[in-house]
Amino acid sequence: MRHRAPDHPGSPATPTSYPPPVTTQPAFTPPPNARAYPLHTPRGTFAVVDHPAAPGVDPRGTALLLPGFTGSKEDFTLMHEPLAARGYRTVAIDGRGQHESDGPEEDESAYARGELAKDVLAQTAALGGDGDTPVHLLGHSLGGQIARAAVLLDHTPFRSLTLMASGPAQISESQQQRVKLLRDALAVMTMAETWEAILAMGPPEEVGGPAKGIGGPDLLRRRWLGTKPAQLLATGRQLTTEPDRVDELAALPLPFHVLSGASDDTWPVPVLDDMAARLNAHRTVVPGAEHSPNADQPLRTAQAVADFWQSIDGAEPAA
Repeated sequence: MRHRAPDHPGSPATPTSYPPPVTTQPAFTPPPNARAYPLHTPRGTFAVVDHPAAPGVDPRGTALLLPGFTGSKEDFTLMHEPLAARGYRTVAIDGRGQHESDGPEEDESAYARGELAKDVLAQTAALGGDGDTPVHLLGHSLGGQIARAAVLLDHTPFRSLTLMASGPAQISESQQQRVKLLRDALAVMTMAETWEAILAMGPPEEVGGPAKGIGGPDLLRRRWLGTKPAQLLATGRQLTTEPDRVDELAALPLPFHVLSGASDDTWPVPVLDDMAARLNAHRTVVPGAEHSPNADQPLRTAQAVADFWQSIDGAEPAA
């Protein structure tokens, strides 16, 4: 059975109503009790941060968290502990060619959508996910579209799918132009030169993109330099050409959750509302958040995610 959330407010919250977005962290340090390690699979080795359920809390399940375009596993840093407090082991992962996970520098075919989807199935299996002990799958932005491709290949290892700020098809026209600028830059500049060009565009809090996120400037630069150019070129193209596969997804016997901020310039909120209706999905809009609810409002986002998981795991949501 799928559950519907109440309709969201008609307009974004004012800045005085909610805490400001969290956008920086002193270091890429795993939260207390978390463990960073290489996850070995038949399809390669992937860098993960693995946070167990909190001590003294009944374990309720495992969740695999997939980051977005130019992102990494660290984007979920502020969600691990509140989800652990609700009984969930959370494993955030760098996909092939992202940050600390290796991948080809120039071979874009290695990052085809089907290849990345097969990676997710292998990662899930390595975490013990199968038809008897399914895993909750959550993908942010690009990660949501990769997660969608994975469950369309095989939904049986998964308990649910949460699409966080991740839409039905290609990204908005304005974001397509930004991706094109990035792809054009990478065609003629090194990753280091492209990073300097991104910084020259203006303050990260205003410009957004890979220079804005959880971590200080030096660490975000290290993440950027660790990501493979071919991964960015291939997945950037996918974001601008992705077909609408919502009807295929809706045919699967899987509970869905569509979560977003109160505003989003990558997939506008009405587009996400429509996708949720087509999926008969649980719908959450996080006040005070934009395209990255996991970083903008991590506690509210974690609460909404855990409430959804517990609603299908047979437990009462937290008060």
